[in-house]
Amino acid sequence: MATQGTPSIPMGEAGEEARQIVPRHWRMRGLLSSFAQRIETFLETARFDRGPWLVVAFAGGIGLWFQLGTRWQWLAAIGLALGTALGAIALWRGEEKRSFTLVAIVSICIALAAGIALVWARSAMVGAEPIPHPRFEQIDGRILEREEQPAEDRVRLILAARDSQTGRAVAYRINIPWTQDRAALREGARVRLSARLMPPSPPIVPGAYNFARRAWFEGLSATGSAVGEIELIEPSRDSAASLASIQRGLSGHVRDRLEDTTAGAIAATLASGDRGAIPQADEEAMRDAGLTHLLSISGLHVSAIIAATYLLALKLLALWPWLTLRVRLPLLAAGTAALAGIGYTLLTGAEVPTVRSCIGALLVLVALALGREPLSMRMVAVAAGAVLALWPESLVGPSFQMSFAAVIAIVTLHNVPAIRHFLAPREESWLRRLARRASVLFLTGLVIELALMPIVLFHFHRAGVYGAAANLIAIPLVTFVSMPLVALALLLDIVGAGAPAWWLVGHSLDLLLAIAHFFSEQPGAVKLAPRIGLSTLTLYLAGALWLALWQGRARLWGLAPVAVAAFLMISASAPDILVTRDGRDIGVANEAEHVLVLRDGKTNYARQNLLELSGSDLEPIPLVQWPHARCSAEFCTLTVKRGPPKQEPRNWTILVARNRDLVAERALAAACQRADIVIAERYLPRSCRPRWLKIDRLFLHREGGTAIYLSSREVATVAQDQGEHGWWRASVR
Repeated sequence: MATQGTPSIPMGEAGEEARQIVPRHWRMRGLLSSFAQRIETFLETARFDRGPWLVVAFAGGIGLWFQLGTRWQWLAAIGLALGTALGAIALWRGEEKRSFTLVAIVSICIALAAGIALVWARSAMVGAEPIPHPRFEQIDGRILEREEQPAEDRVRLILAARDSQTGRAVAYRINIPWTQDRAALREGARVRLSARLMPPSPPIVPGAYNFARRAWFEGLSATGSAVGEIELIEPSRDSAASLASIQRGLSGHVRDRLEDTTAGAIAATLASGDRGAIPQADEEAMRDAGLTHLLSISGLHVSAIIAATYLLALKLLALWPWLTLRVRLPLLAAGTAALAGIGYTLLTGAEVPTVRSCIGALLVLVALALGREPLSMRMVAVAAGAVLALWPESLVGPSFQMSFAAVIAIVTLHNVPAIRHFLAPREESWLRRLARRASVLFLTGLVIELALMPIVLFHFHRAGVYGAAANLIAIPLVTFVSMPLVALALLLDIVGAGAPAWWLVGHSLDLLLAIAHFFSEQPGAVKLAPRIGLSTLTLYLAGALWLALWQGRARLWGLAPVAVAAFLMISASAPDILVTRDGRDIGVANEAEHVLVLRDGKTNYARQNLLELSGSDLEPIPLVQWPHARCSAEFCTLTVKRGPPKQEPRNWTILVARNRDLVAERALAAACQRADIVIAERYLPRSCRPRWLKIDRLFLHREGGTAIYLSSREVATVAQDQGEHGWWRASVR
């Protein structure tokens, strides 16, 4: 009787039938519940790995603001993020089985909204309205900053002045010839000069450097060059012992001690952060060898100064027994090293990369003083969050992305258990110990190169391939030889005995230059790439961050987006036609892998961009010299064969204006009808109607530089990536 009414339990085939009759929405609810429970379990076991993702979400909000075009989209993104957070709270508040998921959603949504709001507020506060058009102006202003660039035979001044037309306060960046420079032209002095002014330049073609955006956040309304004499109205009231004066004096002293050689210019960079005296050829060799980071005062230099000061202070303080018994020496040494790091950061100009590196190094010191693990993702996340809170616009610049990518790669690699075990102290000869550390140094350089290459190709369209091998020699040379010798030479100069040390400094830096030229001149030393889409870079960064920030097998999920992004980068096609924003320069890719250019100029900035974004390092061919082009005094006509993959290519007829000379309208209209694409730097009449696309001054004024992909009939313009941000809206107006 006890078993009466007990339901029978289906077994075997009956069980399968029972599962089949369960309603579909019940099964879906069960699957969703199981998936949600897996997420909850994953977040619960992740522990401290969750924290850095808040900074990633904060950075994602900043990046989203740059990508979205209008204020309504920014408001909608903030509202959506906050609405999602409130919805999660209303849905799961008080449910223990969803507590970790709730905290994750709410915190990430708040960080995302905070990132959008912060960079929007900073843009509104510091953004400088550019001048509406090029003009010649008499400027009466006060010098805010001064940068010496002897390699370019000029001095660059930042002047605070009043706009001659509106009366508003503005800042101009003016280049003056090196021959007109004098000691009185320094910070705080009031000067009067005439200058040709230009609005800050937007990207010359899609994917090129966006100086207008940088100038917006730096508060620059125009750039230009001085014309004629510079009149000193009022000398500077600032002390000659100001930080900028000390920096320039130190740079000049170092260059004089090494007789103004390239080695002296690099030594001045290491001592004061002044890169203005490095010749362009040597700087390009350092870039192509993957050694440019040695010329930018950043993590390597600041870390070397702080580490050397920490070790030296620790050893010297340990010689005082009374102090050793009463004070915790690591804490005192960390404080001394922190002061040295801050002083070096201020002396070298306190640029954003240097400040970022200093913050990270100070966090390492705090960890060492407290006995914590110094190399951790939490430390990197705190440093990144601090920098983004102060300079949110730095997120979209190559400096921020490259430096933090390198640090994340280093921390990830050295936290791998196998690497830790390989580097663990053991009883062995010094030769084996040196070999182990050298192999890890090479592996670290290789990992950094792989991590940075997509970012470098996205921003600069070229990257050094042999950087890992070059850095294996160059980093120890600079860290353990050149920088200590520079410090020793400066110290000995106090008593006038620095000449031998300077001789050694010169030879060590000559060796560095020889390494750079050797690796940069090897076959295949430089990888060139055409424009890479922002979505491809975002996919790569998402996968790389997933690989770096999680632990265990879950991190392997990041390999999929990294692999897809790598494939997209490798398969990225160069545009068939590039047109600069003023229409005066074009680049046409032809079958011989040379780029056809409208104007021939050996040092033309536009030509350099056309070659980089075409992915070509071959000498370009002027359009008039190409045998398949027919040119008159006013126009050139050429035919290009292009078509979709696996299809018969078609002929595209292109008509390009060579100048602004007037042409009979009927003849022009007839020529336009026979062309698929017409390109001109001037306004074209309505009667000019090509079969597909007309690019004239009206089009370029509205859309900016243009890239054309004939096979897919795609037209990419600068305006598509700018939205209504202040630096572009003012340019269009």
